[in-house]
Amino acid sequence: MKVLGIAGSPRRGGNTDLLLAEALKCAAGKGAGVKTINVCDLDIAPCRHCDDCLETGDCSLDDDMQLVYREMEGADRVVLASPLFFMGITAQMKAMIDRCQALWARKYRLKRPPLGDLRRRKGIFIGVGGLRMADFKPAITTVKALFTSLDIGYAGELVFPGIDEKGAIAGHPGALKSACLAGQKLVED
Repeated sequence: MKVLGIAGSPRRGGNTDLLLAEALKCAAGKGAGVKTINVCDLDIAPCRHCDDCLETGDCSLDDDMQLVYREMEGADRVVLASPLFFMGITAQMKAMIDRCQALWARKYRLKRPPLGDLRRRKGIFIGVGGLRMADFKPAITTVKALFTSLDIGYAGELVFPGIDEKGAIAGHPGALKSACLAGQKLVED
């Protein structure tokens, strides 16, 4: 089983990264192969809405998103992890999701499996927000829409409001353990 972690935080080693790393470490402990992609380190242009993908199912832009497509196609499980910016995912993560329009076209326009095959995939969302009253619903809705379009079953979310200082999640009671359990459960089901 291959688990793909997609990190959307521009702050390396921060709260979101720590949770994602823990989830993947524990998935690996159950025998899964794991890989992390940091979208903030990639050159991913925004979708131009050129509609080339509506004819081919492939994006005509040749950048690092091509790597992301390949990794997603090879994954059995996906973990999207992003801090909350104005109640949504980061711009870098959103650009990556928008570029999945080509995969949407495969499914809804061309009637092909969006990720190339019909294997049963699942995924979760990990989010951290600085506000105590953070509303994760907009971010969760975006992730659910992506997963639905890609035929990835939504297996839930792990979200933490009121965590802002870099590394503070390590002091949150049970946060890293919850991430570990989420990673394990993702590969056991």
